[in-house]
Amino acid sequence: MPFCIKTGCKINLGLNITERRPDGYHNLQTIFYPVPLYDELTIREGEGEDELTLGGHLLDGNVQDNLVLRAVRLLRQEGFHIPPLCIDLKKIIPSGAGLGGGSSDAACMIRTLSGLYNLPLSEEQMEWLAGKLGADCPFFINPRPVYAEGIGDEFTSISLNLSELYLMLVKPEVHVSTREAYAGVHPHQPACSLLETAQMPVGKWAGRMVNDFEENIFSSHPLLADIKQELYHQGAAYASMSGSGSTIYGLFRSRPNCEQLFAEHFTYVCQL
Repeated sequence: MPFCIKTGCKINLGLNITERRPDGYHNLQTIFYPVPLYDELTIREGEGEDELTLGGHLLDGNVQDNLVLRAVRLLRQEGFHIPPLCIDLKKIIPSGAGLGGGSSDAACMIRTLSGLYNLPLSEEQMEWLAGKLGADCPFFINPRPVYAEGIGDEFTSISLNLSELYLMLVKPEVHVSTREAYAGVHPHQPACSLLETAQMPVGKWAGRMVNDFEENIFSSHPLLADIKQELYHQGAAYASMSGSGSTIYGLFRSRPNCEQLFAEHFTYVCQL
């Protein structure tokens, strides 16, 4: 009997690169906020080897390297019996968007298989396992607003409710690699506390809540800067790039009706 789940995504509220670590990674500060835009996973037991069928937005790379299959293999490596699976993944969340769609798919596989096969895993243990697949994967085991530090893998739950706001995502066909994103950053301590800014009215966030990736990426991809400016022109109380891009989002006090301005790009509007 097929089992169907929906896997959400997130936006970054601010992203400060604070220092380069001895291991070559960077320490950062950001806020992850869950977004009700979902991929769709359908799972059923199969025979022989695992099978993953992809639909929706196209994904690059070898299907065997997909985080969904890596999550299944990880559980088996930890000693849990998981039978061969046939998995259908419909990608609604665009990839390479700074929205964490792939990480969400992986984390939801861990959580779902733990429930389906009665695995003796606590939420903390599932988060630990998810962390082996990516720094932001643990967030999606139990998505809620969190303040993230370290390499984006140290979470502190925070009180932040944006449910009265509308979100507009705009994702053009622009690819920003992780290497490109980090090549242009200059680690520093932020001028304004991200946590303090998040408690201010959203209309005061601009100029205080900053994504440190924007300066360099916008110079290389001016279309992203243009989209951000247009969102403000359309009435956004706050607009920013999510993560290392290339999604630009706007937060609005009322539902925006400007999708036609971005008709050539992926767009999504919802109430948070």
